[in-house]
Amino acid sequence: MQKSFRGAAEMEYDAIFAKSFSRYEQRKLGYGAFIGCLLVCLSFVTMFRPSLDQLKPLLSLQLTMNPEREIIKQHEVEPVCNLMEPRSDFCKMNGDIRIHGNSSTILFASPQVDSAAARNATWKIKPYARKGDAAALGSVTEFLAAGYSGNHFHAFADILVPLFAASYRFRGEVKLLVSNSKSYWIAKYKAILENLSRYEIIINIDKDDRIHCFPSMIVGLKQHQELRIDHSQSRYSMKDFREFLRSAYSLKKAKAAISIRNHQRHRKVPRLLIVTRKRTRSFTNEREIVKLAKSLGYKVMTAEPALMNMTSFARVVNSCDVMMGVHGAGLANIVFLPSHAVVIQVVPLGGLKWLCSHYFGEPALEMELKYLEYKIREEESTLMQQYPLDHPVFKDPISIHRQGWEATKAVYLDKQDVKLDVNRFRATLLEALELLHH
Repeated sequence: MQKSFRGAAEMEYDAIFAKSFSRYEQRKLGYGAFIGCLLVCLSFVTMFRPSLDQLKPLLSLQLTMNPEREIIKQHEVEPVCNLMEPRSDFCKMNGDIRIHGNSSTILFASPQVDSAAARNATWKIKPYARKGDAAALGSVTEFLAAGYSGNHFHAFADILVPLFAASYRFRGEVKLLVSNSKSYWIAKYKAILENLSRYEIIINIDKDDRIHCFPSMIVGLKQHQELRIDHSQSRYSMKDFREFLRSAYSLKKAKAAISIRNHQRHRKVPRLLIVTRKRTRSFTNEREIVKLAKSLGYKVMTAEPALMNMTSFARVVNSCDVMMGVHGAGLANIVFLPSHAVVIQVVPLGGLKWLCSHYFGEPALEMELKYLEYKIREEESTLMQQYPLDHPVFKDPISIHRQGWEATKAVYLDKQDVKLDVNRFRATLLEALELLHH
């Protein structure tokens, strides 16, 4: 029996995992077999088309029966493709698997499905980890170009965390093949990819006309929740992922400072990292915040992720006990914090509390971090300089939300900076100090 899978080209990322017959790419079918490799295919595409209609043909299944053969018995067989997950579609297969890179086609013959049930079947899936996100998909052309393709949060939530959960159990016996490669992405997360695989990354598989053979494969990445791993569905947890990152980036600090009141010789001064930005959601009174924090006993560091390479910034984050930033402004780097560190998320105006909690608050707790929110007031937002106080932007944020994600994002994320009321924010920094004691 032969089965064909055609991966969708119009997607941000997809992944293919497969046990390989050989450590080397086969130029011909039947090349010498050597079991021990896992294939991973990450696909990067710069644009989606905005029409939701293109998401409808997620699965095309054709079964051809042999009219001369009667099915005598039936038994339950695990489906090759799982299309019931809320976030992504993925397939698992075993057998004689052959991948033709530049045609986005996988052919396989397998005892996994009763040969009497079907001679030929075709699955067409779009293994996109946010298939149910209508808001994102409805405007994905613009959002993707500026967001998904280079967004640090989505790199972890949609790719790296699911990739770890699926592949780490193979302990390096993983081969990475990249389709529609973006060299900057590979370079940025090189330390992670190299610690998941002992083999050289094969880039631009979509331009490779050779045939690659494998005995088993998983197509698609399974995302559980935002920046989280559901331990009931995986042998790993976010604690395991963070330990993996500490090893990959040689991070020295495993736990945050637990006391600032020891004897002077052993006094541990808590380190505060203020994540800064020159573009949206930046702090306009950074110097005042630094002065306040120092007066409370913090050693303060300011850093902008965009101005540092990944390894350097990971080590800066790991050296700190408290990290603060505005929602979505570099907070995904909390994955590098030591255990029991404190995350302070500054929540902008705009009815974004649920979003802030779901994307960073809840994940922080699962990472064994402590979490605080500081919700700004109208006078702390630069939106005050752009809209009158009686505008719906202040009085009726839900009316802005009803206009869709792009309208919400444009107003509350792209146009808003923050000027913290340092007198009011003082209580939050003091609370963070107390949390470090427990």
